[in-house]
Amino acid sequence: MEGNSGIPNGREGGEEAFTITLRPLGLSDIDDFMVWASDEKVARFNTWEPCASKEEGLQYIKDKILPHPWLRTICLDGKPIGIILVAPNSGIDRCRAAIGYHLASKYWGKGIATRAVKMVAGTIFKEWTHLERLEGYVDLENVASQRVMEKAGFQKEGVLRKHYIVKGRTIDEVIYSILSSECENCSRIFFMCVFALC
Repeated sequence: MEGNSGIPNGREGGEEAFTITLRPLGLSDIDDFMVWASDEKVARFNTWEPCASKEEGLQYIKDKILPHPWLRTICLDGKPIGIILVAPNSGIDRCRAAIGYHLASKYWGKGIATRAVKMVAGTIFKEWTHLERLEGYVDLENVASQRVMEKAGFQKEGVLRKHYIVKGRTIDEVIYSILSSECENCSRIFFMCVFALC
C-alpha cells in the first residue's frame, strides 16, 4: 500500500512538528541503521547485541530485515530513525501477530514510536484480513515502551511471569493487545499520518 497524506505529525499542542513515514529498509540505509543498531540503550531490552561494525550491520539487514514478512523503517522527515515490524503466526495462531519496534535513543520521548504503532495498527488489519489480534510484549522494566502501547490504544492484559529469555536473563513481560474490532478508530489515525510504503 502506498500513500502520502502530507499531514505532519507531532506532539499535541504543536510544540514540535515532524512528518513520519514508514517504508522498507534497504542496504543503502546502513549508515542510519547503525545509529540505533549500535546503540546499547536501544539493544538493552532486545535479544540482539549492538552491531559492532558496518559489515555486521549489513549482514544483519541481509539475514534478518530483508527477508522479514512485514518490517518497515520509521522515517522522520525522510530519515530512517528506527524500525517497526509485525511478526505473523501460522496454523491455529494465524489470527494473531506481534508488533515490535526499535527507535534511535535520541528520538525517545517525542511521541514518534506511539505514532508509528498507531499507523501500523491502522493498516495491518486491512492488509492481513485474517488477522484479528495484534499483540505487544514488553519487558516489565521497560516502562517507556509500556506507555507507547497504552497511548497507541492497546489494552494491558497482564504480566507473563518468567516468560522470555533476554541475554541470559529470564524476564517478566507485560502483554498488550488491540483487536481488529477495536481498531475502527485506528483507520482515522492512519489517514491522518503520512504512510509511504515504497
